[in-house]
Amino acid sequence: MMTIPSLAIAETGFAVNATVPEADCIRVELVGTADTRAIEPLSKLLPDLHAHAAAHHAARVIVDLRALEFMNSSCFKAFVAWITSVQEREGAYRITFVSNPKFYWQRRSLHALLCFAADLVSLETAA
Repeated sequence: MMTIPSLAIAETGFAVNATVPEADCIRVELVGTADTRAIEPLSKLLPDLHAHAAAHHAARVIVDLRALEFMNSSCFKAFVAWITSVQEREGAYRITFVSNPKFYWQRRSLHALLCFAADLVSLETAA
């Protein structure tokens, strides 16, 4: 599995790591708390992720939130902007969010993303 150093964030209490588990797939794992300190790095990372996925002809991007304890609304808005940019590109990759059932906010928030872009976004709940 290859890591993508340009798609990594390492802040106090928040981290993002990206890997390529398969040739046409990118896996992005978020860990910690996406609060006000995470807004700027995340807002820069998601357009870079989009560009990387397009350049490498990714069919799927998996966003693993199992270790993300909290995300504020500004960070969530960055995901909405990312999904919108993916929607605008015909034939783009699909996005799968993997959630942790222990975190109620994920169920509520990710369901809203699914309603926003049901043709593009899917949800998986970790066991």
